[in-house]
Amino acid sequence: MAYDLIVIGGGPAGYVAAIRAAQLGQNVACVEADRAGGTCLNWGCIPTKALLKNAEVYQMLTHKAAEFGLKIDGLTYDWSAVVGRSRKVAGRLAGGIEFLFKKNKVDYIPGVGSLEAAGKVGVTAADGSTRTLEARHILIATGCKSRGLPQLPFNGTSVIGSKEAMVLAQQPKDLIIIGAGAIGVEFAYIYNAFGTKVTLVEMLPRLLPVEDDEIGETLEKSLIKQGIRCLTNTRLVAAADHGSHVEISIEGPKETGVLRAEVCLVAIGIQPVLPGGLQPALTERGYIQVGARYETSLPGVYAAGDITGPPWLAHTASFEAVQAVEGLYLNGHTPRQIKNFPGCTYCHPQVASVGKTERELKAAGVEYRVGKIPFMAIGKAIATGEPEGFAKLLFGKRHGELLGAHIIGENATELIAEMGLALDQELTAEEIHATIHAHPTLSEVIHEAALAAEGHAIHV
Repeated sequence: MAYDLIVIGGGPAGYVAAIRAAQLGQNVACVEADRAGGTCLNWGCIPTKALLKNAEVYQMLTHKAAEFGLKIDGLTYDWSAVVGRSRKVAGRLAGGIEFLFKKNKVDYIPGVGSLEAAGKVGVTAADGSTRTLEARHILIATGCKSRGLPQLPFNGTSVIGSKEAMVLAQQPKDLIIIGAGAIGVEFAYIYNAFGTKVTLVEMLPRLLPVEDDEIGETLEKSLIKQGIRCLTNTRLVAAADHGSHVEISIEGPKETGVLRAEVCLVAIGIQPVLPGGLQPALTERGYIQVGARYETSLPGVYAAGDITGPPWLAHTASFEAVQAVEGLYLNGHTPRQIKNFPGCTYCHPQVASVGKTERELKAAGVEYRVGKIPFMAIGKAIATGEPEGFAKLLFGKRHGELLGAHIIGENATELIAEMGLALDQELTAEEIHATIHAHPTLSEVIHEAALAAEGHAIHV
């Protein structure tokens, strides 16, 4: 049987591409090595959010119960049930993707896909059996996996990646996390909330290095207050895995010496997962090069999502997948490229941003105005017991348009959507604060920050 499109990979790029192509009347198959939903749904975005919610609830009950007039004696938790809930959530949503495949008449084919020849995809099933599928077009959406340290290879027990961090059978007494990007700080929050002694080691000057400097500095203060040891500007000198524990030699302004912990989580980034067989042209770091229509150097073969390089985010992967498919099957459609996109980190307090940082604007010589408001000025934040953090909006001095938005605080990852729309539409501070924001809501922090940029905030 020949398909119009075969998608290799069933993650946020792959399954979205398959469904959208089917909606456009194409005969589609999706080949996935793990389970529908890919890494994001099964081993990344979704199950970590379940763990984060568990951690947030437990931390609130153990640290803030009295604030809400609650008295709780003998509060305990079941680690296996905490992990189990996360797995149930992932399983339920993976089943939902499989249902959507069926609903849209997409053939879901479990197995490892490879490029055998032009228009041909080989599939190796879990039992070792193989078969070859044919299609007019092929879309590679195989994504990425955790990148390890050569001197400290993964073993799944004492040295782990993010996947193993979600399903450890025993909660470690102490944990070293190397890398303080989104993955590192999220797991630091989760394990610390349940009582694990956590040390974050980051070679750059701040946590969440891609975020605005002030955001990283504020988050570090918050995590330290929560009990997490944060060692920024710290270099890894040597590492040794002793099986029962790991020892890390470090050098930095805060601490120099040897760290020891039962488990070390390596969260230094990701690396591409390329399909077997024919290989399209790659970038110097091993990612697939694509053109303006997401085409690769192989005729009839396209690629989208993490496998094509940064940004490595589920929502940008889905965007690219839709653009690639509509470019193929929607007459007259010119595929769009990633421009503005939100970045979100789901620790507590949450962090979210879109657009330029102050650091980037200064480097580019762009003059800008800042509107900044603390959540402490917002009634809803006080009422819900979440006054920590702030919203900071950056506007161009010349035209007054929004250039960047940076939020740290409660529901930051939900609030950032409005800012993404404002950035795309080049809205000014006046246009944003002229939009009535409901009271009392956390979204008022956006309204007030826009007012602050013009020097007339009401509530500070």
